[in-house]
Amino acid sequence: MKIIAIGRNYTEHAKELHNPVPEKPVIFLKPDTAVLKENRDFYYPDFSKNIHHEVEIVLRVCKEGKHIGAKFASSYYDAIGLGVDFTARDIQQAHKEKSLPWELAKAFDGSAPVSELLPKETFEDVYDIAFRLDKNGETVQEGNTKDLLFSFEDILVFVSQYITLRKGDLIFTGTPAGVGPVVPGDYLEGFIGDQRMFHFYVK
Repeated sequence: MKIIAIGRNYTEHAKELHNPVPEKPVIFLKPDTAVLKENRDFYYPDFSKNIHHEVEIVLRVCKEGKHIGAKFASSYYDAIGLGVDFTARDIQQAHKEKSLPWELAKAFDGSAPVSELLPKETFEDVYDIAFRLDKNGETVQEGNTKDLLFSFEDILVFVSQYITLRKGDLIFTGTPAGVGPVVPGDYLEGFIGDQRMFHFYVK
């Protein structure tokens, strides 16, 4: 499986990093070795001094898709969860300044903690999902899928024009404003509504 992640999919997040609001989805990839499951702790890598949290709604692709049509796109994911796109902001910034890819800042081992996934039917409206990230008991990020720049269907249609989606792939759909640093000892908890989806320590 692979992780397809969407950058700058909430206007306020794009603005907080002084990035332009995109006209098309901005995508990058993470390998399966980035995934952390079952509330395993995140180990701070020694190659960065500025790791940031980015909490995101995550979709699970349920069947193979290539050049997906818009009217069929909603049938290509069957579950929704919550994840963190850990980002080495210092490396990302250095690479952006040189117009280099982001992968070293985004795709490192353990950079994608993911919760258990809930059936899509669990949600009354997938475009009114409130979610948040708490750090050491205080809320640091809050978002709602009603504020997405590009809908889940938009993402599936766009990505599948270039990359074949396969069953089990995960799509990180973008982070809201409020990204910030973590340090060893921090305790992170992610919520969809009032339901705690994950919790783990930064080591």
